[in-house]
Amino acid sequence: MGTEVIKATVDEHGIAEIVVDSPPVNALPVAGWYRLAETVEKLGRDPDVRVVVLRAEGRGFNAGVDIKELQADSGHAAIIGVNRGCFAAFAALYDCAVPVVSAVHGFCLGGGIGLVGNSDIVVAAEDAYFGLPEVDRGALGAATHLSRLVPQHKARAMMYTCATASAAELHAFGSVLEVVPGDRLRERALEVAGTIAGKNTTVIRAAKEAFNGIDLWDVKRSYRYEQGFTFEVNLSGVADQVRDAFGSRSDSSVRGE
Repeated sequence: MGTEVIKATVDEHGIAEIVVDSPPVNALPVAGWYRLAETVEKLGRDPDVRVVVLRAEGRGFNAGVDIKELQADSGHAAIIGVNRGCFAAFAALYDCAVPVVSAVHGFCLGGGIGLVGNSDIVVAAEDAYFGLPEVDRGALGAATHLSRLVPQHKARAMMYTCATASAAELHAFGSVLEVVPGDRLRERALEVAGTIAGKNTTVIRAAKEAFNGIDLWDVKRSYRYEQGFTFEVNLSGVADQVRDAFGSRSDSSVRGE
């Protein structure tokens, strides 16, 4: 992928830290989603890892997929690749053998919702905001994960209107554990991770597996169902029209590109 955009370290306490750094807005190309999935899977298999912290550098946490990559592809390889890559990354977080703490700042959009929705714990900076602008980008998906963060009718309104929700709103819903000043975000996420790392890792791993086992719905099957509609709007040609219009807007502060 050229410059490495997914970096991982593990400290002496078994806290793994994954940092996404893909300027300008941390919108990941197909290869980036797969690399993130591989990184999470590898850390989850490491018996010395007790907890994973996922965070990002730059202006925001994640702006979803790389729209430029999609528009540059005259066929369907890119949309197939990004759907499979996102599926792999979201599933890797959900299936990770140890808890995943996401530290969110700035924007968390599109694919970012998939990452956060499949994390175990979310800590957010005061400036963090969350949304699914998929309708404006000629795609669908991650309603599965948004529905894990906000109530059903709020999720529907956010999807249909492309409106965002603040970190404070998600904290009120109970999906964000804590909202902190931006300069405290990494520190607080590592503190939460440190508490988990201090527990018996066998018990924690069992607790993670148990929680997944009692989930009310299969998040992977649900998300894969959603992706079928993304393929449909792409095959119809409508998605290209929507993305072209989106890309031409000069007032978009976060384009996912």
